This record gives sequence, structure tokens and C-alpha cells, in this order.
Amino acid sequence: MIAPEERLAAALARLILDPSAPPARHIAVGAASPIPAAACWLVKLAGYPVRLSLLHLRRGNPFSEGTRELFDLAGQGRIDLFFLGGGQIDGQANINLLGTGDWPGREARFPGSFGSAFMYLMTPRTILFREAHSPRELVPRVDWVSAAGLSPPGHFRRGTAQALVTGRCVFHFDVTAGRFALASVHPGETAATVRANTGFAYDTPDAPPLTAEPDAASLALLRGPVRAAMLETYPAFCNRVWPQ
Repeated sequence: MIAPEERLAAALARLILDPSAPPARHIAVGAASPIPAAACWLVKLAGYPVRLSLLHLRRGNPFSEGTRELFDLAGQGRIDLFFLGGGQIDGQANINLLGTGDWPGREARFPGSFGSAFMYLMTPRTILFREAHSPRELVPRVDWVSAAGLSPPGHFRRGTAQALVTGRCVFHFDVTAGRFALASVHPGETAATVRANTGFAYDTPDAPPLTAEPDAASLALLRGPVRAAMLETYPAFCNRVWPQ
């Protein structure tokens, strides 16, 4: 049986390797992101020549001065792909990491924006990831914009969202139109169930395809070398998804 986490990691890996997107030579992953980290390790261990900067590593973290070096690299254009999420995400790919309600998020408090606004603008490709998928998370308009999905003309930015992957589906982001389009639905979901659980408007084909399942080679990598690479940092995740 394929675990949902394996399906999501494989879907993210396919987006990383999307031949229509700019190449992802250097990928950075923030802390507390086991599924994006698994996707990156899957790409790396499948033999693709990518450099991974994984902030969650307990040992061997490439940055000796923490995220300051990450921001320096991004500002210099030396990171090609990053992952972002949010307590809220809207149809223009804005994310909210602050909270909901009156400032400063008096209804609910989220972890905080930190460097999300800078990374979103400076990185050519950003994949948005939010495992939870309901009108509570995917909203018509975020309460507070921690990082903007689009910028006004004349404002410098290297890129914006490539896609949004959730526990229900994959959306692609059309920068020109400034909106998402449903690309695939995960097994057990339909266009109708995705629509009912999404607060923002988006485009959809008449019959969206199912998200492709990870193949046997990908599953073998995830359950073996990827698990081994992640076990020290994410033991609870690895033992839950890949018990031994």
C-alpha cells in the first residue's frame, strides 16, 4: 500500500524535475518540512545532479551561520527552488504565516513570516505545500500577506509559485492569469470534492487526471535510502511512514 506521504513526496519530486520549468540545480528546504525533504532526497538519490541545502539537518548543515547564509545565496540568485507553506493560502498564491483576525493574529497565531517574503521574491521557483486542504486553509484572501504571490509592475522579483500541492490535489499556478488551475486530484478525490474544500476560485479541466502514483523504483528509494537519510532528523516521521 502506498502511504499518502509517499504520494505527496513523489508528486513534489515530479514538480522539481518538470522539464518545462527552469532547472533546479540548488534546492533549499526549511526546517520542519519532512515531505518536501523526502521529495528532495528522492530526486538526489535517483541520480539527478542537484545540490540540497537542508536546514533541518542536525549534522552536516551546509550553513555555519544559519539562515543568514541562505538569504545571502538567495539574494545572489544561487538558489533555484524553495518550498513555502502557510496557515492560509489564497488564489493569488499569497501566503499568511502571521495569524488570523485583528493584528497581530488574535484569532489564531501562526509560526511567523521570518524570511518568507524575501525567499519568495528572490527564488526563481517556489513550490507551495500544505498538507491540510479545507476552506479554512485555502481562502479567498489571506488575512495578512506574509509573502506575496504576485508583485506590481516594476517591482523586482525572480519568480513566483510554480505549484501548490495539498493532501487532496496538485494545482499549477499561472503567473500571467494570477490564479491556480487544478492539475490533478489524488486517489479518493474528485473535481467536486476539491471544489467543495477550496475557498478560492481556480480553473479546472472537465475531467482532471489522477495524481500519478510513485513507481516501484521511487518507492524502493523512499523506503530505503531516503528513509536512512532522514531518520536522524525526522525519526517520528520515518518510523510512522516507514515502520520497520
